[in-house]
Amino acid sequence: MAISVPPLTRYPPSQPPSHRPPEYRKSQLHRQYTSLLRSTPLMLLFQHNNLKSTEWMGIRRELVLALRKVDNAREAAGKEDSNLADGIKVHIIQTGIFAAALRVVEYFHPDLQPQAKTPHSSDPATQSSTLLPNTQPTANDPTLNHGLSRAAYEAVANKKLSHALTPLLSGPLVLVTFPTVSTEHLKAVLSILAPNPPTFPAPTRRANPGYHDATVQSGLQKLLLLGARVEGKVFDLDGTRWVGAIEGGLDGLRGQLVAMLQGIGAGITSTLESAGRSLYFTVESRRGMLEDETRGGKEEKDPPSITTQR
Repeated sequence: MAISVPPLTRYPPSQPPSHRPPEYRKSQLHRQYTSLLRSTPLMLLFQHNNLKSTEWMGIRRELVLALRKVDNAREAAGKEDSNLADGIKVHIIQTGIFAAALRVVEYFHPDLQPQAKTPHSSDPATQSSTLLPNTQPTANDPTLNHGLSRAAYEAVANKKLSHALTPLLSGPLVLVTFPTVSTEHLKAVLSILAPNPPTFPAPTRRANPGYHDATVQSGLQKLLLLGARVEGKVFDLDGTRWVGAIEGGLDGLRGQLVAMLQGIGAGITSTLESAGRSLYFTVESRRGMLEDETRGGKEEKDPPSITTQR
């Protein structure tokens, strides 16, 4: 008598079967970068050239000081999300693994993968009253849809797939990630890591003498801003500075959009009104000309009478 295998999962939910061995460091970095790309709305991409540990320490110190000043200013102004300094992180990444994770995030869609069938708890073949997916403990199961699954590997196996960020993924790279899109914090980061006056001026020696230490300046000279990824869109150097220069953040951008739409509406209204006025003046002018012509014709038909004086 054959005994059917009960449809229960045989792996912990935090570590499903993987196409890539999960115990390797590369696999863990791949999972970390995938999660980072999916959860980070704003990230800056820098290229670094053999920075020393003391230089990194000085740069991180000045970055934290500048971000906390922005938080204090936002808190004094009564704005929401005023404590973002602790959530802004600097990550030194493995370029090749990050590129592979980026391809998975952009071109692999887990919601389009086949879903595992969930047997009902009243099914006699089920030895549990809990609704569990009928998933086999093998890496080749097509219902597995995590970043290290075989389905994800096959979805990005085509080498012709490229992303707008791919040309920038070359050499040793650093990411600065933001938990939310805040142009004020972005401006502070650019002023520290990639100053460009007058929009992004570096701190003065009187205001922040630690920024002008030889160790910090030596490290900053080895950093090169390449671009940014904002809400899934890639921006080059000029586009990144444009985003950082938006006054008032997203609220300011929405205000500019509303003002622009109102200006367009007012322009359309004035254009339509001017067309109506022009038509009215043309008709009135033509009517006046016709009335003058009619009066002139009557005067020619009826010559004036000559009266004699006695």
